[in-house]
Amino acid sequence: MTAAMRKQVGRSIMQGHLYFLGIGGTLMGSLALLAKELGFQVSGSDRKIYPPMSDLLAAADITVFEGFTSDQLDPAPDLVIVGNANLPRGSEAIEYVLNKGIRYTSGAQWLGDTLLHDRWVIAIAGTHGKTTTASMVAWILEYAGLAPGFLIGGAPANFSVSARLGETPFFVVEADEYDTSYFDRRSKFVHYRPRTAVLNNLEYDHADIFPDLAAIQAQFHLLMRTIPSEGLVIAPSDSDAINEVLNLGCWTPISRVGQRAGKRDHGQENAERWSFDSKKTDDGAFTVFLNDRAQGDIQWSLLGEHNRFNALNAIAAARHVGVETQVAIEALNEFRGVKRRMEVIYQSEDTVVYDDFAHHPTAIRTTLQGLRSQSSQDEIIAVVEPRTHTMSLGALRNELTTCCAAADRVIWFRGENIKWDLHEIAERCVVPAKIVDDIDKLVQQLISEKPEANGRKRHIVIMSNGAFGGIYRQLTDALDLRGD
Repeated sequence: MTAAMRKQVGRSIMQGHLYFLGIGGTLMGSLALLAKELGFQVSGSDRKIYPPMSDLLAAADITVFEGFTSDQLDPAPDLVIVGNANLPRGSEAIEYVLNKGIRYTSGAQWLGDTLLHDRWVIAIAGTHGKTTTASMVAWILEYAGLAPGFLIGGAPANFSVSARLGETPFFVVEADEYDTSYFDRRSKFVHYRPRTAVLNNLEYDHADIFPDLAAIQAQFHLLMRTIPSEGLVIAPSDSDAINEVLNLGCWTPISRVGQRAGKRDHGQENAERWSFDSKKTDDGAFTVFLNDRAQGDIQWSLLGEHNRFNALNAIAAARHVGVETQVAIEALNEFRGVKRRMEVIYQSEDTVVYDDFAHHPTAIRTTLQGLRSQSSQDEIIAVVEPRTHTMSLGALRNELTTCCAAADRVIWFRGENIKWDLHEIAERCVVPAKIVDDIDKLVQQLISEKPEANGRKRHIVIMSNGAFGGIYRQLTDALDLRGD
């Protein structure tokens, strides 16, 4: 951040002490790191804090406490930043803050008021692809010499950090629709006030806080109301859920992604239209089109059609802030992906193991379809822990029966948080399925199965949005020991 931009934040508050309740989370931990970079005194607490966030906070010399107790808040900090995880009314720390009259706010509001004010915010929203698309946008701007700030809910391989202040007005933020805190039930993204907004897609998710899709759409329309008329909304052409949001009222120009040639939306005759055409090869190459005119080719290691749409969204967003399309394409040809998004964690002559952050049946489906299109003759084994709030509550159980269709078979892991009987999914699954509830047994089962001797490669895709009981290290160590 430049000296002028730091001055805008205000010298007086940069001497203050910020205390983050829930500092171990992706958003809160990243905010703590940014606050430290700004010059604040920073500390915080959480129930449990795991790597990599624990390591990042320690490296920044940020004091972290385990658990939420009132004595950690004495003497009182200048401001408490409240996360939304396991911090309801009745929590000791929350009651202490309220009773003592300590100033408090949410993480999303602090970000919007302190860091995003007066900046050109590029917000990436949607059910799927936020982390990958935000990483692409940040990398394109970096490649173009714009040195953006960013806050991304993952680890982009092209950067050494997931959040930084940046040196220019541009700031890329992953815009989450999850609620803000116990006292603010609006989605986090309503605090970000973007000038460029990407709506990747929209499906039902977060069954723990949203009763139906309409409730999520209402939050997305609140986001629409914050975007200036001189800004830009980038939206898919074929998403009924997003089009319903836009039809509620949109005061901003719209660029469409995936629009078929010759088709126009009513009232959007002059809108930019982005599309792609896959090459007749197996290397993932595709051509980018703007208004049906070829702009250039992208060839990368990322799998699946969904990542091509992510690329179009990122190129369109970068174009809005002034990056030429050809430069954006050059940048994406050097994009290395994001950790835990089909990240190869083990590879031998006949076995490949992937770590994938699968949080929704659609994400599972598109990821496996992408792998199948790249490895049509190989064996694909999906190992899925349905641990998100939505999947663990069983809200999308019908979708789970078909989402692994591109795999040869699936192993469902029943963790302690699963609130329903996974056996009904195994019985109705469109591919052979098993239920396992013990990590050691699961690893033994996977390493006891030798790859087929006919040259057919084996792909093991471990899909979870959590630590999955440490299976990643346990399985790769076992495979190394066996000399697979």
